[in-house]
Amino acid sequence: MKLPVTVISGYLGAGKTTLINHLLRNANGMRLAVLVNEFGALSIDEDLIEAEEEGLMSITGGCVCCAFGGDMIGVLEDMRDSKPGFDHVLLEASGVALPGSIMTTVGLVDGVRPDASLVLADADQVERNAADKYLSDTVLRQLEQADILLITKTDLVSAEKLSQVEDWLKTQAPHARTLRAERGAVPLEAVVGTTPLAGRRSSEPMAKSAFASTVLYPDGPVHAENLARALADTDAITRAKGYVKTDEGLALIHVVGQRYEVEAADGLHDIGVVCIGAKAVFDAEFVQSLVQTKP
Repeated sequence: MKLPVTVISGYLGAGKTTLINHLLRNANGMRLAVLVNEFGALSIDEDLIEAEEEGLMSITGGCVCCAFGGDMIGVLEDMRDSKPGFDHVLLEASGVALPGSIMTTVGLVDGVRPDASLVLADADQVERNAADKYLSDTVLRQLEQADILLITKTDLVSAEKLSQVEDWLKTQAPHARTLRAERGAVPLEAVVGTTPLAGRRSSEPMAKSAFASTVLYPDGPVHAENLARALADTDAITRAKGYVKTDEGLALIHVVGQRYEVEAADGLHDIGVVCIGAKAVFDAEFVQSLVQTKP
């Protein structure tokens, strides 16, 4: 019996991490393997982690989270051959990756079966991103390659806006199944074990070349709220995420478009905020200048 793999993709900030944490909390006895390109891109809730070593996290309920770096095929083979085995693999794609190309690679691995591709669409941002001349190609290609479209951040828009977004998404991916989720709350059985749509695979390369990034490393405590607001106020950044020191301790900053959120953080975390934007308008020097450490 082949090991099924579900690719979870969607543009930067669409809510992939929130969804994966929800699925791990509600695995219903399934042994899940979560694969991610690098751990810095995926924050597993600390209370789910039983043990952590380089490149591997052991999660409650017999699940694991594994960083595959550039060797996705090798890690999939390890998951296939592991004892005891896994029931399902959730592969979290980067925010600018095309799911079709990943599923094509998954299909090359003996003993592994590509399941339906899940693409997340932020109800508050997806139309805006799709209309941006620098982002539209990536966003629209992700949507059209979806087997299942999961509309996220539904609590941030009105019922009328949500209905409008859903109608618009149907024009972009008319054959995809559409689901709604608030804070990643969707049943596991709704997104795993589903047959892909016929003819949805693609060998197109990942669309990374249109994007640039920089990492902010404040050399002292910062006012996290002010920094998050400054990052959200510039058109140069479409996504920022990371930890900073404040006078009160560590804080986690999330920025998606013009939205931002700051929350207190516990435990040990590497300091740094990864900022990503469209290469045509991204000015790394300007982004670095937004960091104002406290005297």
